[in-house]
Amino acid sequence: MSTGTTEHDVLGLAVRAREAARVLAIATRAEKDAALEAMAAALLAQAPMLLAANAEDVARAEEGGTPPNVVDRLRLTDDRLAAMAQGLRDVAGLPDPVGELVRGGTLANGLELRQVRVPFGVVGMIYEARPNVTADAAGICLKSGNAVLLRGSSSAAASNAAVVEVLRAAAASTGLPADVVQLVPSDSRDTVKALMRARGHVDVLIPRGGAGLIRSVVEESTVPVIETGVGNCHVYVDRAADLDRALAIVLNAKTHRTSVCNAAESLLVHADLAATFLPRVVVALQEAGVTIHGDEAFAAHDGVVPATEDDFATEYLSLDISAAVVPDLDAALAHVRRYSSGHSDAIVTEDQRAARRFVAEVDSAAVLVNASTRFTDGGEFGFGAEIGISTQKLHARGPMGLPEMTSTKYVVTGDGHVR
Repeated sequence: MSTGTTEHDVLGLAVRAREAARVLAIATRAEKDAALEAMAAALLAQAPMLLAANAEDVARAEEGGTPPNVVDRLRLTDDRLAAMAQGLRDVAGLPDPVGELVRGGTLANGLELRQVRVPFGVVGMIYEARPNVTADAAGICLKSGNAVLLRGSSSAAASNAAVVEVLRAAAASTGLPADVVQLVPSDSRDTVKALMRARGHVDVLIPRGGAGLIRSVVEESTVPVIETGVGNCHVYVDRAADLDRALAIVLNAKTHRTSVCNAAESLLVHADLAATFLPRVVVALQEAGVTIHGDEAFAAHDGVVPATEDDFATEYLSLDISAAVVPDLDAALAHVRRYSSGHSDAIVTEDQRAARRFVAEVDSAAVLVNASTRFTDGGEFGFGAEIGISTQKLHARGPMGLPEMTSTKYVVTGDGHVR
């Protein structure tokens, strides 16, 4: 290890997390909910301190020339702190997944068999920039009975340290171990490697950030990984679309918040609508400040930048969108299959047959019909604050709420049974 936090230090944090997890695993729902409510109240009570710490990170990022969309993800405001607190309260209001019966019954030999949800134990989070993830991850892990090791980016070091300090004190004030939430220092890249090598100490890792971070964790970790993915999300406007509805959905999906993974990055329009819809959508997007990277049909309009192959594969996270006209639904499906990251893809149509086919053939974590891609979100789905959006196909897919942060075990009850 290089100077700074050592691998031994990280393993020490994991050992403390394991001890806290044993206590948390048998905590009642009332105890966990009390801690979540205390955390929410503490975030609001400590808002001046948290915003001051965040201002340090934001100033450092801006001085370093960090792109505006990344600064936006880093920035905390009173409204965003309020949303973080409300997310914790929302999680407190959800059913406790621990102990939930998944399936069960009595076998032919009289044994009673139950499969029940149990915590993973110790969860490691490796994430970039967004300090709201610190509170979201802590809350979901606590409610699902898991201790969490949070390794944020160095760009958010002051913010994350302040948020974790507040959350730890709030948890301890209700009688739970403070070590249910711990921050892994970001003073060295080696702390990420230490978490990835902590098999036996950390039960699962969840990376949340850009493609490079996720790929590195997936490829190098010896700890099991739940893979969250980037969002090259599409909106396809079908020939049977209501054009007013389509325009509203495209604008919301692209401009509501550009720096998030469920923002639309690519627009597809059926050729039969090109003459009527393209002039409207081009003007509307440009008035909203969006740069359109378009194919030949789109590029015929003033201000549209000719698209390259790379544009259609890009997650912009900015006021940019790739756009193309497709001859039919088959071509739209082929385009989505080629370029989508498997996060969220939407169709706008009044043709139920087209909608059913799009839903059946698009292999993404979320497929939306006549709705903005911005709805792919744990809070919007009623899960409370999410810990991430999984684009893999094992265990969890889509927004990960409380059930996705548990494993299961079988409880077998007999009456002196022997085999």
